[in-house]
Amino acid sequence: MSTRRPAVAGMFYPSDRGELRSSIQRAFADAVAPPTPHATPPKALVVPHAGYVYSGAVAASAIGCLASTAERIERVILLGPSHRVYVRGMAVPSVDSFDTPLGRVAIDTELRTTVLALPSVVVDDEPHRQEHSLEVELPFLQTVLERFTLLPLSVGDTTSEEVAAVLDAVWGGPETLVVISTDLSHYHQYDEAVRLDARTAAAIVAADPDAIGDSDACGSRPLRGMLRVAAARGLPIEQIDLRNSGDTTGDPDRVVGYGAFAVG
Repeated sequence: MSTRRPAVAGMFYPSDRGELRSSIQRAFADAVAPPTPHATPPKALVVPHAGYVYSGAVAASAIGCLASTAERIERVILLGPSHRVYVRGMAVPSVDSFDTPLGRVAIDTELRTTVLALPSVVVDDEPHRQEHSLEVELPFLQTVLERFTLLPLSVGDTTSEEVAAVLDAVWGGPETLVVISTDLSHYHQYDEAVRLDARTAAAIVAADPDAIGDSDACGSRPLRGMLRVAAARGLPIEQIDLRNSGDTTGDPDRVVGYGAFAVG
């Protein structure tokens, strides 16, 4: 069995299993509860992907929505931006699993075969090898979900229509969760970041992909694709948490924005 080993354990989050569990517990302690309890699993989540000291509590605010319905979720479709490697379209890995300090997550080979039938998806391990945007979400998901298979997609130079086509192909029912990994604005002063992220959050809640530019969110392309699907399916979107690194670390200079949203 081939596996993708953790690339950012010890940097973005602790590499020691016990320390990682403690870090995630602290993140959930600092999380925001959803305004509306979810009787059924959200169909999709928008989750940040910075180091846990920066965005862990906001990530926990999103993943925490799954707590009461976690046993229903069997598959996770995880999309995040490719920060290091250029990708035309979207890349799925060839490996059988992704490893984290909390254990191994099996790749959903059935869903991988499904998306590879689309012209915008290729098999390419390089975008995944050092990418943090997908990896950092897994320990949170492993903590809350009982057991799940994973379809990780590293999203590169692609359109919202192409992303939407992939999501439609693997949408499934309540057993399938879509997770969009993205941070919001980057490296503004605190007050400017608050203004920009509030505007982006309003566009997300309104399911308006055309109102979100590439500089508004590093994962703007998977985010816009998900919003296009949510709008077409008439799914409500709820803002759960909206902070930035100035809120979580106290440094108001060159902050990065983080949001947690639930869809459906």
